[in-house]
Amino acid sequence: MSRVDRYAQGTPSYVELSSPDQQAAKEFYGPLLGWEFEDVDMGEAGVYVAVSVRGDSMAGIAGQMPHLAGHPAFWGAYIAVDDVDAAAARVEPAGGKVEAGPFDVMELGRMASVQDPSGARVNLWQAGQSIGSVRVNEPGCPIWHELSSPDLPVATKFYTDVLGVTWEAMPMETGDDYTCLMVDGRPVAGAFPPPMEGIPPHWEVYFNVEDADAVAEKAGQLGGKVVQEPWDVPGVGRMAILMDPQGAVLGLMQNPPEGDG
Repeated sequence: MSRVDRYAQGTPSYVELSSPDQQAAKEFYGPLLGWEFEDVDMGEAGVYVAVSVRGDSMAGIAGQMPHLAGHPAFWGAYIAVDDVDAAAARVEPAGGKVEAGPFDVMELGRMASVQDPSGARVNLWQAGQSIGSVRVNEPGCPIWHELSSPDLPVATKFYTDVLGVTWEAMPMETGDDYTCLMVDGRPVAGAFPPPMEGIPPHWEVYFNVEDADAVAEKAGQLGGKVVQEPWDVPGVGRMAILMDPQGAVLGLMQNPPEGDG
């Protein structure tokens, strides 16, 4: 599935880069992932950069909020909900925190920014004129989302209580269990403890690429860094973790060869 016309509740539906320098972000991600950009004048809120691939909307680049001055850039995830006011009302009883909203984003939709009990931040999105990412799961587009949390039992229960989703353990060849977020019987995201101490709880975004090694090499040429060199995950594909020149971390996912897994 490459083009989407709706998202079921609990499914990651959009990704957004918060950046202190939107122009620099365009100069990095454009050649890296083949993105197209449109600057949207938001009036007093400044300029919002709408990102598309092959003419279809799939991400955004927002300017940095004043209270985040000096903070590195970061990728944020949106999760679809049917009724954002009802979902937001369940956040605090489930142990989380509503940091902003719910509020309308023009006629595009209605959202709230929340924090789960382990500290990971995520946005809830009720579609209006925009469902979020129209094109996914192909080169340059979001393909996977992963919750990194040191307290997965508490964090995953929060999303179950707020969104009505379920979680399933998926055994890995390494002997660990990978936890999958399930919606309507299919995995839509994952959860895993941080690979090392000092990594704050967060939602990580992975973008599909045709050649993870080539994209990782190009990221370095464009001023970014390779945080984790490309590696193979049997049955899943070839992965890499990058950091853009402004400090935002993102993942790459190259599809496995046909017939693998």
